[in-house]
Amino acid sequence: MTEHPADSAPTAETQMVDLFAGPGGLDVAARWLGVQAEGIEWDANACTTRRAAGLRTRQADVRDFGPSDFPSATILAGGPPCQTYTVAGSGAGRRALESVLDFVKRMAAGEDVTASLAELDDERTGLVLEPLRWALEAHALGRPYEAILLEQVPAALPVWMGIGEALAGIGYKVAHGVLRTEEYGVPQTRRRAILIARLDEQPALPLPTHRRFHKGGSDVLSDDDAELLPWETMRGALKRPVEFTVISNYGTGGDPRLRGRRRSTEPSATITGKVSRNRLVDSADRELDRFSFSEAGRLQTFPTDYPWSGSDVAQQIGNAIPPLLAAHVLAAALQRKVDREELEAMVNKSWRGLGGICPE
Repeated sequence: MTEHPADSAPTAETQMVDLFAGPGGLDVAARWLGVQAEGIEWDANACTTRRAAGLRTRQADVRDFGPSDFPSATILAGGPPCQTYTVAGSGAGRRALESVLDFVKRMAAGEDVTASLAELDDERTGLVLEPLRWALEAHALGRPYEAILLEQVPAALPVWMGIGEALAGIGYKVAHGVLRTEEYGVPQTRRRAILIARLDEQPALPLPTHRRFHKGGSDVLSDDDAELLPWETMRGALKRPVEFTVISNYGTGGDPRLRGRRRSTEPSATITGKVSRNRLVDSADRELDRFSFSEAGRLQTFPTDYPWSGSDVAQQIGNAIPPLLAAHVLAAALQRKVDREELEAMVNKSWRGLGGICPE
């Protein structure tokens, strides 16, 4: 594998090691918060983007590393792949989930499951266990992580619950649940399963700052909504001069005549790797320019000048955790209070030369 400048040995300043780091959603959040992060990512395209963004990167397999390779890191973070057990209604998916949860229990009991993992038909089933391996090894070394943060699609929540029980067995206090991105100022409706673990005191998931989006954009507020900000809109985020409607590439129930629609006065639907296939039309149903990579990234709350690079950029964008949500979650994991307005302003600043807002 070609060595790159950003692939040098971990520095003494490393505070967070990010497993399955992707193009940088968690690492962007870390920079906003003044946390020194290093990511491990095997995908060459995501690594190309990371290097263009100036993020410290090891282009490698997380299974080839462990806590001893990042001795100064006090925070473990990551979003491991989970495709094998999230297939809706799939018998294979259910069996994969059962297998993962069984491995979690065996690892928590101190069993070496390396040989069993090597026999799996799909290696991605075992990759979700890597954060637990790192946490257990760090504990065995006498240098446990102060905080652990995991994120994935909602279907990963049962795995996070199982891993949470295993972490509790070595002294961690854990919080987990599913968060909605629009409730944290992201101009997009997306749900992420989150786990936060801490050694010293009970963590809590971050409280929403914005209202939950209801289909149709209802303005009817509950008592809980009254103190929250309105959800962020696509037009507000992208600053497009005219109102527009996004017509999804997906049809409800597989029917192309029932494609989902979102107005520019609403948050975007979940950004996926097929974002460039979504049509945009104006009020007269005339075709408009589709989302650029910069705009798709902005709907994920990456800065507009984030240097997306390599191939398969749409997939990189779709796979990433929105940095603004990640910042709220990371701040909660670190038990820090951040100014909401100052944090949201980071999204609109130029990425180049950006400093943190909440250094140690």
